[in-house]
Formats: sequence, structure tokens, C-alpha cells
Amino acid sequence: MYALADCNNFFVSCERVFRPDLKDKPVVVLSGNDGCVVARSNEVKQLGIKMGVPFYQIQDEVKKYGIVHFSSNFALYGDLSSRIMSLLGKYTPDLQQYSIDEAFLDLSYLNSADEARRLCIDIREQILRGIGIPVSFGISPTKTLCKVAGDYAKHYNGYKGVCCIDTESKRQKALKTYPVSDVWGIGRKSAQKLEAANITTALQFASSPALFAKNMLHKPGLDTWRELNGEPCIPNTDMPEKQTITCSRTFARGVTEKELLEQALTDFCATCARKLREQKSVCRQMAVFAHTSRFQEQMNTIHSTITFSTPTCNTMELTQEMLRTVRKQWHKDTPYKRAGVILLAIEPDKGVQQQLFDPRDRERDRRLQQAIDSVNRQYGRRTVTLAPQMQDERSRQLLDTGTKSPAYTTRLTDIITLHC
Repeated sequence: MYALADCNNFFVSCERVFRPDLKDKPVVVLSGNDGCVVARSNEVKQLGIKMGVPFYQIQDEVKKYGIVHFSSNFALYGDLSSRIMSLLGKYTPDLQQYSIDEAFLDLSYLNSADEARRLCIDIREQILRGIGIPVSFGISPTKTLCKVAGDYAKHYNGYKGVCCIDTESKRQKALKTYPVSDVWGIGRKSAQKLEAANITTALQFASSPALFAKNMLHKPGLDTWRELNGEPCIPNTDMPEKQTITCSRTFARGVTEKELLEQALTDFCATCARKLREQKSVCRQMAVFAHTSRFQEQMNTIHSTITFSTPTCNTMELTQEMLRTVRKQWHKDTPYKRAGVILLAIEPDKGVQQQLFDPRDRERDRRLQQAIDSVNRQYGRRTVTLAPQMQDERSRQLLDTGTKSPAYTTRLTDIITLHC
């Protein structure tokens, strides 16, 4: 058996952990620069407000229903996510984190589905009591059916947060009313093809011949068909390595100061390089860009793709090349509205072929980078940074985060103080 742990309305739940007064009140979390709705409480969903709607379009609803809104606080969300994943890892020999708020647990070591259900109920109570985040569990012999079970556990109170599909009758009942467009692994275009063939539910798709599924949706569709029929075919392996890594921002105002743009791009380089090292990879290319608002009559851009003779994941090397590019292409008095860094041509860091006359002392760079990463892991991500890297007070000038909650768990000055 597998179990899918899925945090309910995760970003909103994270905000409510430290704001218990918001329980049962409508709450939304907004994207960068407070642009769009990226998370909604159940109360907001009942008002008919859709995911991704621009925030300015729902101002009437905000005033009418008293909707509380927060700017994204990814440091807080990431920290609470790591706490949840750490707790989940204690109950399975193989935990596969699928996203910031979802993870698959391999429960094949248990003797029965009832035992799996009781364990998930216990884990759910521990997470709610110890961290404060409500979690739903879907249990099934396949990961695709886990997704189906998880949806039922999340949306129907009768399951009390844990739904198990462990028999043929339960499988048929669950798939009978489940829209084929909501099945994990079936995208929008695939759903349109199936609906054109009068297949609208997951059970209709699972009951169709295997050859039909393969002809309609090819090999991935056949794997989904097999999973819906109770045959596991998605391996329990780690998530695939990213082939591109991007960090970019749209600024709250146009940036005309070269120093401030360089600080932002240095911060982006550091973030991309850290992610690259975390998946034990290096890159051969890096794209750097910055441009003015597309609504301006004359659009100025900075754009360059840099190729490295030796693949690298070193923050200092990436930053040096980025700064050379920005300083060459900088346009004075130009309000840059968006900027970013993209790492390309990513490959494993094992067996990297160095150049014979390499001007860099790569062994020294590697040891220095390891020392910096070690300090940041122990004392906090931004304990040691590069000199041009953006500090928190500068970043607030570039991002509209007026309703961002404190970093309750990652910054000492923001820890809640209790007065007895």
C-alpha cells in the first residue's frame, strides 16, 4: 500500500498556525507583488473565487466578506513543510516528496489496509497537534488511486481526513463519480480527447480496453489506465532532476539603480546555484535577463546566454559572469521591471571534465563553497552571503509585500513572545 499525505490549503494553513483568530474566516495568500490568488481557505472557495484570479478583480468581495489577505511568505512555508516531511519520514522506509505540501509514503511493510488507515490517522493527529497543519491521507495500492482517495479525504468530512481504496468495490465506487479531467497524469488536452470519445469519468476510462488507452494517450496514458485498475507502475524513486533552474522576479517598481539590479540578480544566482548543488548537478550555460515593462513604448532589455568551458555550480563563478554581462549591457536611467537568471544544460556533477589550462583553482572554489554551505545549513540560509547579495531591507524595496507575515520560525526577531 501507498499513502499520499496532502496538506489542506497549505499556505493558508501556515498563516493560521500563528493566527488562530483566523480560524473559519476567509483567507487568501497572494503571489509575488500581491498579483494573484495562489491559495484559498475553504471559506473563500465557497464564495466562488477561483485560483489564480488577479487580486484587483476581487476587491469588492474582499470588502464585502472581510477576506484577509497575505503576501507570500515562502521562508515560513518551506520551514513548516520540512518539519512535516521530517515527521512523515519516521513512519516509512521510503518517503517521496512530490511537492511542498505533498508526499508519498511506502507502507508496504504493514500487514493490512486497516493497519495503514490507523497509522495515517495517528500521523494526522500528530501533525495537527505538533505543527498545526491539517493533512489529508489517501491510501491505495497505486499512487494514482492515492490521488483519487486523497481528494475524497480532503473534500468529504465523513472520511475524517483519511480515505482508503483497498477493495474492488471501493475502487469502482470512487472512480464512478470522479471526473476524468481530474485524474493525476491526464492533462487538459488528453481530457478533451477522452471527452470527445464520451469518456467523462475515471471509471469509464479504466473500464475501456487497454489498447484504446494506449492509442488515445500513448504510453503515459496506458500507465495511468493500469494504475487506475490497481496495477502499480509508477516507480517509487526520487523526483527527476530539474533540467532548467530559474529564479526571476517582477519588481514592484522600475529599478533604475544599477547597484540594486545587480544585488537582485546576485541573489537570484545564489538561489539557483544552491538548488543546483542540492540535486548534485552542474550547468554548462546560464541565461541572464532584465527588461522594462512591456507596456512601455520603447522596451530596453539586458539579455545574454553565457557558456562555461567547465560545467559549474559555484555561486561566485556564476555571479562574476552575470555581473560582467549586466555591466556591459546596462542602460542608464532605464526602469527595469523584471529580471532573472536561468541555468541551462544541467548535468550530474560526477565526472566533470576540466580544461587543461583552467584559470580557476576549482579545488579551492569547491572547498570554500562547501564551507559556506555548511555554515548556512547550521546557522541559517543567509548567514554568509556574497557582498553584492541583496539584504532583506533592500528586497522589500523591490517587492510589494506589505501584508507579509513575520518569519515566525526562521528569524529570531520574529519569534512569538508569550507574556504570562
